This record gives sequence, C-alpha cells and structure tokens, in this order.
Amino acid sequence: MSSGTLYDKVWDLHCVADLPGGATQLFIGLHLIHEVTSPQAFAALHDKGLSVRCPERTVATVDHIVPTISQARPFSDPLAEEMLSTLERNCARHGITLNGLGSGRQGIVHVIAPELGLTQPGMTVACGDSHTSTHGAFGAIAFGIGTSQVRDVLASQSLAMSKLKVRRIWVENRLTDGVFAKDLILHVIRTLGVKAGVGYAYEFAGPAIEVLSMEERMTLCNMAIEGGARCGYVNPDQITFDYLKGRAEAPDSETWDRAVAWWRSLASNDEAIFDDEIRFDAASIAPTVTWGITPGQGIGVDERVPISEQLDPADRPIAEEAYRYMDLAPGQPIEGVPIDVCFIGSCTNGRLSDLQAAAAVARGRHVAEGIKAFVVPGSEQVARAAIKEGLDQVFREAGFEWREPGCSMCLAMNPDRLEGSQISASSSNRNFKGRQGSASGRTLLMSPAMVAAAAIAGRVSDVRQLS
Repeated sequence: MSSGTLYDKVWDLHCVADLPGGATQLFIGLHLIHEVTSPQAFAALHDKGLSVRCPERTVATVDHIVPTISQARPFSDPLAEEMLSTLERNCARHGITLNGLGSGRQGIVHVIAPELGLTQPGMTVACGDSHTSTHGAFGAIAFGIGTSQVRDVLASQSLAMSKLKVRRIWVENRLTDGVFAKDLILHVIRTLGVKAGVGYAYEFAGPAIEVLSMEERMTLCNMAIEGGARCGYVNPDQITFDYLKGRAEAPDSETWDRAVAWWRSLASNDEAIFDDEIRFDAASIAPTVTWGITPGQGIGVDERVPISEQLDPADRPIAEEAYRYMDLAPGQPIEGVPIDVCFIGSCTNGRLSDLQAAAAVARGRHVAEGIKAFVVPGSEQVARAAIKEGLDQVFREAGFEWREPGCSMCLAMNPDRLEGSQISASSSNRNFKGRQGSASGRTLLMSPAMVAAAAIAGRVSDVRQLS
C-alpha cells in the first residue's frame, strides 16, 4: 500500500515486476550516458549480440574528460580522444542522440538534461554517475548506477532495485543573504553525517525549499548522495512548471495543461507517511565551508575547525586523519585559511544562477595576486546565456579565466588538476583525498559566491562582508 509520498507514487508507476528476494524490476524513463561509464556497457551488449532496447529514451553527452581550455579535436590526450570517439561510434550504431561538442547542447550531463527539458516530474532517471540525484529536483526519482547497470538499462530499459525508505528533510524559514542552497546541503550533511541517508530517499520540503529556484533545488538534490541517500527529490510545483515550459523537450502547448495536471498529482499527499523526518531552520545557517576530507566535515565560515574531543568518538579517527592531510589545526578559524586555486563550475554549481552569484562578488574587484581562479560553465547553453549577460567579461576583468564547458576540476579526469599540496576553494561536490588530481591536493567546498570571495581575498572569506 502506498504511503502517499512522491517516491512511492513514482516507484509504483514504474514497477514492471516484483522479483524473487524482494527487489523490483523498475522501468527507467530516461537514461543518460556519457563517455566514461558507457564504453564497457556497450562492449558487453555487443559481446552478447544485443541492441539498445529503447534508444529514444537514451541521451548522451560528453563532459568528464573534455578539456576546458581548448576543445579542438583530436584531443592532446589520446585516451580522452578514444573515449569520445567510442561514444560517438556507439551512439551512431544504436541511433542514440549525442549532444556533442559544438552541438549547442553539450555540457555536463546533469546540467543539459534539465535545461533541455528532458528531466520531468514523475520520471525515473538513471545515469552512470553518482550525482544523478540532481534530477530529483523536478519531482523525479533519479539514481546513479554502475557500469553493469548501464548495460542492463541499455539492454532492457529497466533495473533490478530494492525500494528505499523515505526521510523528509523539512526546512523552516528562509536562507539569509549570502547563504545559498550549497550552504544548506553542506549544513544538512554536516549535521546528519555522510552515512545517515543509507537506505533512504530524501524528500526536501518546507517553506525554505518552496522558495528555492529550480537551479538551487538541483544543487540540493545533487549532493543528497553525499549524505548517503540514494536519491533526493523536491515535490513539483509552479516553480518547476515555469522552469520547464517552452524547453526543447518539454511537452508542447497542446499537451502542456494535461502534463501539469498529472505532475501536480504526483506530489506527496498532505497525509503522506514518512519513515523519518528531520527539521532544520534555514535562517540559522551561515555560509558553510568544508575543512576536512568528506563533505560532512563542514563548518560555518565564522566557526573554528572542531577539536577532536568535542566530536562523537566514532568521528574522531577521520578527524585526526583530516587534520594531518589538510594541515589544519584543531580550533583554527576556517576564515583566513590561504587559498591557491579557485574553481567555479561542476554539476553542483555550474549553472547560470551560480555564475551570476559569483559575478556579483567579482564585479569591480580583482583576484588576489598569485591566485589561479577560473570559471567553467556547465553547458554550452549556460555559456551562451552568461556571455549574453556579459558575465564572461566581468570575470575576465576581475582576473578569472573563462573556460569551455565540462566537468573540469571537479574530478581528475581531464587536464584541470591541482598540483602538489595546493589548496582549492571549489564549488564542486567532493573533497576526498586526491579528488582534484593531486595526491596531496586539498579541497574546501563552498558556494560559488564564497569561491569568488576567496579568490578576491586570497583566503577563505565571509562573502557577506563583501556584499
């Protein structure tokens, strides 16, 4: 019997069969692929003589390995060139739409699907990338999957999955000036921990969530996975519908009203039963910065690095490891920590509103001497929109580099990498050891506006003081 949550409604609508052992064969409405996790999946299909079951429900782009300084082909990295060429061949062979470089629709997979209107309420979405949870912002249930599961979806358009429990994250009031969705999700993960969501889907709800833009909601859901949740979602509402209307792949004018009526019906009922609920106060959250080696090791910019004795005993070993790796002392203020590299971009914070927030800080100021700062739009569409507003010029005049779209320094799969023990202020989603390309490189996660503030000051700074 359904609990009345959106998660249960969408799950039940996509259930193909109940499998032995309690799992469900779940139909996948939208399958997104890219150049990194698809080659082996296609090879497995070819070995078995199988074709792609529903090529019209599979959409491809290139993002992880593409360089951002020059995207001229062939790439200087032969492995990257081969991965891109392999995806091109596989898409052509199976009739899959590929949003390639220069198509006008290329970009990070979790940026282009929403902006094209591919991601819609009530969908099941899968992609060979953990941050597929992003798409839950639209009232979809979206899962990151492994390469063998990419193969399964290509072959059958379905997955064998076990149903999750649902935890509601209720957020009262509103975020204050200088505080963004990135700060909110870092605060949630800090409070609950990186494993608290294991076995759960997170429903983000409450007054603070209802006023967030779609791009802010995407940031929130993007990092649900960093709190252990398999997916995160927000109930669809008028903000969702206004964002989707008129987009390339959204319902047309003749079917629009019918689509919206159905989408509205999917939202969790007022009497929905949740497995758990945790409440937060948005007004109490400060700009948040990670100090350690997991997204859960975060503090307000006006706080100090926690002292081991003040932490839960279970958290002390990784805190001690983080002190050593990050070269930060317990009790040290996070504000004022020197920065070497500042990166604005990623599937978490590479959308137009992210660039607008950072540009508002950068305008009329200049990057501190010795700081490498660069901006990477999340897609070709984002780049065009930003250039139309003159944001690229704002960043260039402030001393930032303006790059081509891609995943860039979010992860070490392209030329954008930290060197040695450099410390970066990053708007991306993970601060694991070596995540940004150097075995000793250090990452501080924060909002795009906070990254811009760090670039201007050359150190971690409270963006509210610049505003």
